[in-house]
Order: sequence, then structure tokens, then C-alpha cells
Amino acid sequence: MYCAQQCFTPFSALIEGIALPERFTFPFYYEPHILCELAASELQAHLKQQQSWQHNFGLTGQREGAIGKMFGVLVVQKADGELGYLKAFSGKLAEQNLLPGFVPPVFDMLTQDSFFHGEQQAINQLTTELESLQQAPELASLSDELNELNAGKAAAVTDLRAEIIENRKARKARRVAGERLDAQAFEALQQQLGRESVAEKHRLRQLNEQWDSQIAEREHRLSALQDEIEALKLQRASQSNALQRKLFAQYRFLNQAGEVKDLNTLFSLSPKGLPPAGAGECAAPKLLQFAFANGLKPIAMAEFWWGASPKSEVKQHKQFYGACHGKCEPILAHMLSGIALDDNPLLNNPAEGKDLSILYQDEAIAVVNKPAEFLSVPGKHVTDSVYSRMRQAFPKATGPLIVHRLDMSTSGLMVIALSSEANTALVQQFIGRTVEKRYLARVAGEVQGEEGEIKLPLRVDLDDRPRQLVCFEHGKHAHTYWQVKSRGEGTTLLSLYPKTGRTHQLRVHCAHQDGLGMPIIGDDLYGAKANRLHLHAQYLAFNHPISGERISFSCDPDF
Repeated sequence: MYCAQQCFTPFSALIEGIALPERFTFPFYYEPHILCELAASELQAHLKQQQSWQHNFGLTGQREGAIGKMFGVLVVQKADGELGYLKAFSGKLAEQNLLPGFVPPVFDMLTQDSFFHGEQQAINQLTTELESLQQAPELASLSDELNELNAGKAAAVTDLRAEIIENRKARKARRVAGERLDAQAFEALQQQLGRESVAEKHRLRQLNEQWDSQIAEREHRLSALQDEIEALKLQRASQSNALQRKLFAQYRFLNQAGEVKDLNTLFSLSPKGLPPAGAGECAAPKLLQFAFANGLKPIAMAEFWWGASPKSEVKQHKQFYGACHGKCEPILAHMLSGIALDDNPLLNNPAEGKDLSILYQDEAIAVVNKPAEFLSVPGKHVTDSVYSRMRQAFPKATGPLIVHRLDMSTSGLMVIALSSEANTALVQQFIGRTVEKRYLARVAGEVQGEEGEIKLPLRVDLDDRPRQLVCFEHGKHAHTYWQVKSRGEGTTLLSLYPKTGRTHQLRVHCAHQDGLGMPIIGDDLYGAKANRLHLHAQYLAFNHPISGERISFSCDPDF
């Protein structure tokens, strides 16, 4: 059992005179408090210097097998008023859950006396048995034999049916020729033809029965094997679900009032009713759990990424990030209950006090220059947006108004349809990709080369919306062409031409290691926060929805 003193780290830096925050950190979107920055700096120095464990973060050029990690620091205060901080890492580090100086996991499934090992071993044994059955030669052999028998039956029946048809024609001809016979002879012929017809039907029935008997015998044996496989699958699923529920029940989270809730309870109202994989293993819940369990008062918290970026995500070394929504939101909502938090900036109206300038309008369309930090359409908590402003400006307009969108943080040109007919015509142009779009972006770094293209498929990060992931299995095709306009002071000004219109496409394509590897300045999701996101929709060209005339618009950004 860890004691508080093993994990409590006094500050090495002088912190006298630094004012404590009035409220605790809003964990999903924050500017780190100076005490968190100091704690993170000390932890980062420790990560560089320590020799007690080894982990490949991908910082020494060895990218094969590199795994970056999210670390967290929680500034806490003892009952006697002494300030210090706690340290945590998400998931496992150096293949371990417990490392000196770091807070322990909420539940350690890797301990030798944990029920997890025995029950997981039993499930693994079922998996081995299942794989053995699925790969059994008899299973493949029976399937092949069935295919051959069915094909053989089909061919044999087809041949016999063809023979019967020819015989039927011959009998008909014999019957016609027999009409010249006397009545007694014709009657005998009719009986003979009837016997031949019955005999052929009997042959066809016997043929089917012979083949069906062989097929049924193989199907019975194959069905027995498949039933055994399905029974094992059901048994494994049942044991796995039971173990999962039992495991989730061990993750019990405290809050400052001493209330305890486990993962099963906390995620019972989630869409799937189940916690996602890795829930409870992130740094933030570990830190708060240790603080509450040991009578330490949480003051401020921050999390940062250390190491190479994952292949699918975009994470910048040493950059601070908010807690992930999918895994942490229900947990932290409980753990921080009753604690005064900083305001959630997503509840504030970012467009307040900003003008939405109309650059052009006629009876069918309007073209506006959207400011940065201005919603295109109403959000979950904020309704002020390009849509609401346009609805006020053009109360007689019909249709949905919005033809395309820009990210809230992106500034620039948007075309608005003032009638349903204009909207339909413009939407078809966007779908058909006949609309020309050019963006200006300034990235952090000097891009090599003068032009190029990026093709990285994208999908949403289900655990941390609205962030996007590069995913070659489930992602949607995304294609960007880029050109360098200028370089200077360690940055590059680019023209970006999106050939597709995926969410955050330009931001991810610039920041991802397989794209330009340089985030757009001010990108607080995939890079570092600045005065604003340096991304602007500068140029837009399309066919007028009424006249069909090709028209274009351009405006420069304020960065």
C-alpha cells in the first residue's frame, strides 16, 4: 500500500509568492497554472535523468516500438499547508503499473494475487480451444467435400434432366408415329411410354436421394463441429463479459465527499452502457483518487504528452492537453463533484462582440467573411453563429441558408444561400467538387520543398471528440494539395487546396507526422495555442446558382 509521502513531491523551485488559483482546473480545456508548469518541468527533467526503468518514448531516433505517454501532475496541499505535487502516467509505463514516485493505479490488475490473471487465463484457454477447432483439418475437409458434393449433384442432376428432356421429345415423336397403329397396339405403346416416363422420374428421385444422403451426412458432421465452435464462442463471450463487469467493479472512484462509484455505475447512462477500453487508467483519475484517499487537497492539474506522436493521432512532445472526453468525462464529473471549477470555455459565446461582415449579396446568395472563433452553425450550448446572424439579417430567406461550414477557429469566406433553389444548386457544386477553395495557413516550422500533396484518411476519435485520427481501415479519403508562399522566423506561409472536405482535414494534414509534421500556429487541438488559429479560407469560386456565371471572391486574413 502506498503512503502519501512516497508520492508527494515537494517543489524544487521557489514557489513563494505564487498565488494559488481560486478554483480548480476545468480538466478538459485549460491554460496550465504556473505551479502545474513548474511541476511538469520538474517531472520532465526526472524523465530525462532517471535510470531505474527503461521505456522507448521514440525521442532518441529509435521509432520502432516507440510509445509516447500522457503524464499528469496534480498540485496538492497537505493539511499543514505544505504544497507539492503528485505524478501519474496513463496506462502502463515500461510494462508496469507501479513505478517509484508515481501514484498507483486505481486498481492494479497486474498484481499476482489479482483475480484477473486466473480468469483471463481461463478465457485464453477457451480462445486456444476455439482456434484449434476453427483450424481443424476436418472442418476444412468437410467444407470442401460439401462444396464438391453439391457441385457434383448439380452437374449429375443437370445431365439427367437434359437426358429426360431428350427422351420426352423422342416419346412424343413415337406417340405421334403410333397414331397409325390399330387401337390395341396404340394402347400398348401408350402404356410403354408411360412406364418409361415413370422410370425416368424414379431415376431422378433416386439420383437426388443418393447425393442428398452423402450431403446430409457431411452436413451433420459439419454442423456438430460448428455447434461446438458456437458453444465455445458463447461460453467465451459470457466469461469475458462477466470478467469485464467484475473488473469494472474494482475501479472505485472517490470524490472529496468520500462518495464512491465504480465504472459500471459511472458509465451506465453512456450510449453503450459500458466503459470504453482503458477507462480509469488515465492520469487524471489516478491523481485525484490518490489525493482524496490520502487527505490531500487538489489545487490545480495539468497533463502533457511525452515522446513521439502515435501513428494515428497527433500529439506534440511536451504539449499540454485536456483530459479525453470518452474515457474520463463521467469519471471526472463524479470525482470533481462539489469542487469549484474554472469556467468551461465551451459554454461561453466566442462570437460575442464580433461582427460578421457581408462582402457580397444579391437575391440568391450572400458571401461573408467569418471571423476566427465564430461558429458556423449553432452549437450544443451556444446558438450565436453564422446561421443565426444570417437568419436575422435575411428573415425572408428560405431553405437552410448554410451550404458549407468552416471550423469555429477558422476564419474566412462562406457562401450563404438565400433560397432553397440556390441552396440545392450550390450543394450540388460542393458535392461535385467543382467549387474552388484556397486557404492560407502559417505552420510552425520551415517546410521542405515548394509544393506537394497529402492523402491521409480521417475519422473521428471516438474517445476524444472532436479530435480526428488518421485511420487507413475506417477513415474517409482526405486529399490536400499545398504550395509554399513564403518562409521566415521558423514558420512557413502556405496555400492549401483541399480536394475533399473532411472535418479538421487541413489541421491534421499539416500536423500529422505523415503529412507536413508541422501544426498550424494556434492549433490548440493538434499543436500549441496562440492568439488565434492561423488558418483562413481566402478564396472561393463557384457558378452562380441562378445565372450560372462563374464568380469568385477573396479576402486576406488578419494574421
